This record gives sequence, structure tokens and C-alpha cells, in this order.
Amino acid sequence: MALDVIVLNGGSSSGKTSIGRCLQEILPQPWVLLGVDDLIDALPPSLVSYGPHGEVVLGDDFRDLEAAWTSGVAAMARAGARVLIDDVFLDGAASQRRTRAQLDDLEVLWVGVHCAPEVAAARELARGDRVLGMAASQAEVVHDGVAYDVEVDTSRSSVADCAQLIAARAS
Repeated sequence: MALDVIVLNGGSSSGKTSIGRCLQEILPQPWVLLGVDDLIDALPPSLVSYGPHGEVVLGDDFRDLEAAWTSGVAAMARAGARVLIDDVFLDGAASQRRTRAQLDDLEVLWVGVHCAPEVAAARELARGDRVLGMAASQAEVVHDGVAYDVEVDTSRSSVADCAQLIAARAS
């Protein structure tokens, strides 16, 4: 069966976007990489804010707009685009259920992108473009109750090795 969507779920600074870019280079067909950061960048700033320890605070209308966004991404896949989704399941299994409902008739590979909290925190600090504390606070909670087809750990393996493992499962 041919895949329509690959969902990469992991905390901030876990390596999801880097893996997605690597997958775009090594998968035999073209894939569109879309991430939760694209959604956040498109929203009014009042819908997403950050607490003092890096926690994400969502505005009242965020979930409705997130559902519309995911529906649009699913429509792209139904129209023939292969889509890599770079996401952060802040609500763990509940986030996966919402996403799964939007992708219900598509072939999806669910990928857990793990990274040790201290490694993610060091990456966050080095990047300088992230809210401090976010990476460590998200590193494990985003995986709570989430079911995966494949899991990788960027604190133990290179991005290229992780992408190769995912690509092998995607073929």
C-alpha cells in the first residue's frame, strides 16, 4: 500500500523538521513538509503564547483553527500530494485521536521522534530562537499514550539514520 501521509510527532527541538527535510531528499517521490510551526506562524499571535517555563498556552479558538488546518492538509493528501506532517502532540493520545480523525481514509505512517530532555534543551539553547524550557517540558509528554508504527531517537542516532529507518518503513 502506498503511503499518503507521514506524521512526525515529537517535542520542540527533537529533530522532526530535520528528519522531514532528510526524508524529502531520500524518498523516491516528492513529499510536502508542513509543520505545526507553519500553522502557528499563520495564526494571530493572541492564539498561542508561552508561559514562564516554556509551556504552550493556547487561545480559545486555537483547536477550531487547528482542525481546519489539519482538514486542509488531509485534503492535499487526498488530492494526491504526499504530506509529511511535523507536529507536537501537546495532548499526547488526544492529539493523535484528533489528527487520526482528519486522516481516517488515508494511509498514514505514525512516527515517534524521541529526544532526551537534556539533549533537546541543549539544542533549544544553541538555536536561540525558541522559548527556553519548551523542549524539556515537551520531550516526553507529547508521546503519552500515542501509538506509533516506528520510533526513532535523535539523541542516540543521527538525523540521517533516523530518516533511513523511517524511509525503510515507508516503502
